[in-house]
Amino acid sequence: MSGEAGSRDGGVTRRGLIGAGAVGGLALAAGGGFALGKAEAADDPTAGVVEFYGEHQAGITTPAQDRLHFAAFDMTSDSVADLRALLQEWTAAAARMAAGEPAGAANDDPLLPPDDTGEAIGLGPADLTITVGFGPSLFDGRFGLRDERPAQLEPIPPLPSDELDPRISDGDLCVQACANDPQVAFHAVHNLAKIAQGVAVMRWCQLGFGRTSRTGAEQETPRNLMGFKDGTNNILNDDAGALDEFVWVGPEGPGWMRGGSYLVSRRIRMLIEPWDRTFLQEQENVFGRVKGSGAPIGADHEKDEVDLDATGPDGNPLIPADSHIRLASPATNDGEMILRRGYSFTDGFDFTRGQLDVGLFFICFQKDPRAQFVPIQTRLGRNDRLNEYILHTGSALFAIPAGIRAEGDYYGAGLL
Repeated sequence: MSGEAGSRDGGVTRRGLIGAGAVGGLALAAGGGFALGKAEAADDPTAGVVEFYGEHQAGITTPAQDRLHFAAFDMTSDSVADLRALLQEWTAAAARMAAGEPAGAANDDPLLPPDDTGEAIGLGPADLTITVGFGPSLFDGRFGLRDERPAQLEPIPPLPSDELDPRISDGDLCVQACANDPQVAFHAVHNLAKIAQGVAVMRWCQLGFGRTSRTGAEQETPRNLMGFKDGTNNILNDDAGALDEFVWVGPEGPGWMRGGSYLVSRRIRMLIEPWDRTFLQEQENVFGRVKGSGAPIGADHEKDEVDLDATGPDGNPLIPADSHIRLASPATNDGEMILRRGYSFTDGFDFTRGQLDVGLFFICFQKDPRAQFVPIQTRLGRNDRLNEYILHTGSALFAIPAGIRAEGDYYGAGLL
C-alpha cells in the first residue's frame, strides 16, 4: 500500500491558560495574557518538541509519530489577499502550537470567544508537526495562480481498481497534523479550521493511529491491520542521498517548490472479514512476507534483502509474481522509490456492507508523482494480489512547499 528531519529541541513549554488580547477576522494575533505555572518537561510524557523552522517542513522526514489528523480544505473566498492572510495566520498558529503554546494570544473577555479552543491546555507538544500543502484546484484561476502550477502537480489520473468517493478526495489545501497524543493532533486541526472560518471550509478529514511505516532509522517497522509488516524498505531520514534523489524538489521545480515535496494520500479500505478467513499461506503469498517474522519469503529476518530471483523446488519464484512486495519493489519500478508515512484507521461500522470500516490511510512523499506514485500504483492496481482484499476509496495530491525559514515567513510565501 503502496535530507533532514525536524531536529529536536530540549526546551519544552507546557500549554498555559489563555491570556488577554482579542483578534478579529484574519488579523494576526498579538497581545499579552497570563499563564498558570508550567510543569517540568521531565514530568510530562508528551513533552517532546519538533523544531518548526527549517529548510523543509516538519512532518515529512520527522520520525513518524503515533497519531494523525489529516484535513483537506476548500477556499470559499476568491480573494488572493484572503488566501495570503489565511496562510500567514496558519503559520503563526502552527509555530505556536508546535512549541506547546496556544494557537493565538487569546483573550479573557467573557463576551468574546477564546482564540484557542482549549482542549490541549495542560498537554505537552507531543512532537507535534503541522505540514501544509496546496492542491491542483488552488491553481484553477481564482487566485491568479494558473501559470504557477508545477507540472508535477498534474491531477492523478484514474487508476486501475479505484473506487473513489469524491466527497473524501482532493481539496484546495491540506493540513497534516501528527503527534504522539491524539488530542494534540486534533487540537491543531481544530484551531486551523477555526482560523479559516469565513474564507475556507473543511472538505474532509481523516484520523489515523499506529503509524504503518518507519521514517526514522531507529524506528521498528509496525504492522498494518492485516497483521503484516509492510514498508520495511522505506526511505529513512538519515539517507540524505535517497531523500535528494526521490523526495526533495530541486532545480527541476519552480522556485517556490525547491526544498519541498509532493504528498499523495490514499484512503485504502481493508476488507478485514474475508481476509480473516484466508489461510496463512495465501496471506503470506499476497504480501510476499512471512507473517510472524516479517521476513521476505525464503529469508529469515525482516530486513534481509528481498531476493526476487529466488525459486522453490518446483522452479517457481518463492515470492509470487503478483505479490505486493514484488510489485512495489524498486527493482520492478525502474528503481523509483517513495517515502511512505501512512497510518491505520478505524471509522466504525459500514452498515451498507455489514463490515468494519478499517484500513490504511496511505501517505507518501516524492519529487514527481507522475514518475513515482502513478506508475507504481498503476502496476499495483492491475496486478496486485492484495486488490482482492482492499478498496481505494479516497485520493488526493498536494504540493508541499519548502519549510518556514524564520518568524515572519509563511506557507507558500514564495508563491504568493
